[in-house]
Amino acid sequence: MRGASTFAAMEQEDKLKKVISHAKEYGFVFPSSEIYDGLGAVYDYGQLGSELKKNIKEYWWKSMVQMNENIVGIDSAIFMHPTTWKASGHVDAFNDPLIDNKDSKKRYRADVLVEDHIEKIRGKIAKEVKKAAKRFGDSFDAEMFQQTNPRVKGYLDKIEVIEARMKRCMEEEDLEDFKQLIIDEDIADPVGGSRNWTDVRQFNLMFSTEMGSTAEGANKIYLRPETAQGIFVNYLNVQKTGRMKLPFGIAQIGKAFRNEIVARQFIFRMREFEQMEMQFFVKPGTEMEWYEHWKQERINWHKSLGIPESEYRFHDHLKMAHYANAAADIEFNFPMGFKELEGIHSRTDFDLKQHEEHSGKKLQYFDPETNESYVPYVVETSIGLDRMFLAMLSYAYQEEKLEDGSERTVLRLPVKLAPYKVAVLPLLKKDGLPEKAREILGGLKHDFMCQYDEKDAIGRRYRRQDAIGTPFAVTVDHQTLEDNTVTIRERDSMQQDRVKIEAVEGIIRDRLKG
Repeated sequence: MRGASTFAAMEQEDKLKKVISHAKEYGFVFPSSEIYDGLGAVYDYGQLGSELKKNIKEYWWKSMVQMNENIVGIDSAIFMHPTTWKASGHVDAFNDPLIDNKDSKKRYRADVLVEDHIEKIRGKIAKEVKKAAKRFGDSFDAEMFQQTNPRVKGYLDKIEVIEARMKRCMEEEDLEDFKQLIIDEDIADPVGGSRNWTDVRQFNLMFSTEMGSTAEGANKIYLRPETAQGIFVNYLNVQKTGRMKLPFGIAQIGKAFRNEIVARQFIFRMREFEQMEMQFFVKPGTEMEWYEHWKQERINWHKSLGIPESEYRFHDHLKMAHYANAAADIEFNFPMGFKELEGIHSRTDFDLKQHEEHSGKKLQYFDPETNESYVPYVVETSIGLDRMFLAMLSYAYQEEKLEDGSERTVLRLPVKLAPYKVAVLPLLKKDGLPEKAREILGGLKHDFMCQYDEKDAIGRRYRRQDAIGTPFAVTVDHQTLEDNTVTIRERDSMQQDRVKIEAVEGIIRDRLKG
């Protein structure tokens, strides 16, 4: 069991290393300030990465704002009045429980260590189910097996006990018992295997700086740790100027900053990152209905990209944030296992009431139907753009062995998100083929991101386009000059068809609509 688990972990680690290497080699993601040996947990997006990131943002914005009449977008400032963060609870409560290993000198989030330990137990359950399914065949009932098999039931009971204990430790900030939980479960340092732990302690994640011309006259301010507060402080401005009626939403895409001590796993956890958030304002008492609505809407959005449903799962929070009465994560099967991709939270009226109290300004909604004023409740959807980027890149990355024995690396990115939609390739760099290819390129680039490539043999150019995820390649050859047809090659199937030049745009457009 243990050997198989170790092998699976090595496979996952190997996949992540390959994705990181591929991302740098092809211009998706670079270590920031690399010529100065980089900066920990900070990355730059290259020429292809910035296109993929832009496409993800546009796809999210279209689904949230363009397709919903009662949702509008804003772009609030990164710097905010420091009282904002006092009101939101970030000054006093924005902490992570950290623990150090005395031997490896590595630092970890205590809750993540325990969650990873729980995930290993779930892995044991999955193996028992898989073995039983193989043994019993078509008559196998997985749900009944998990309820009745003593070993599996023991694993499930153990998970329940661990989760309940961790929840209590986090809610009551019982850091002493948090450490004891790690010791009792015999949790080892993932790097060195040591079990020599320090005490658990809390660490505030906000970056602070000063605003002012002199140190004496400067005011301490913070880089925003989330984008949501920019929406809340503008709630009344948007509601009045947009003449918005409940229920309505405000969406925003923007940078946020957290002084993550345990920043790891490439762009999954960074100190500078981007969020895509929507705060949906509703009448008190209807929030749970809308919470369930947005859970379904968000998972549908993810599935619309064509990635199998098995790659996603919902995870209900063990510990609620101080502002929430319901919270769930959409988790994605990253190379590191299932991890949080998006959060859906019922935030109650906590934020608006806190800002009312600290600012002295009323942030209420006058309901014309009931002739009463009240503070709306809020349902939030919040997705990490960088995590979405990593989810798409890691799922899309595949190494294939072809029928002729050769191999190729291909990024099977959803067509909607691919950086380039089509590559235009003259077969040779002579005989008028480059000129004809550039003519075709000129007709396509107004509507699609295109790449022109005439270097190397055509097979190598196809492989290059496969590696960056380009869905279509249009090859211009001598027959093109005779009958105005080209070869269009599809990335995933590698199928090649002869089509009229004027048909190319429609083929690409149909795939984008699909």
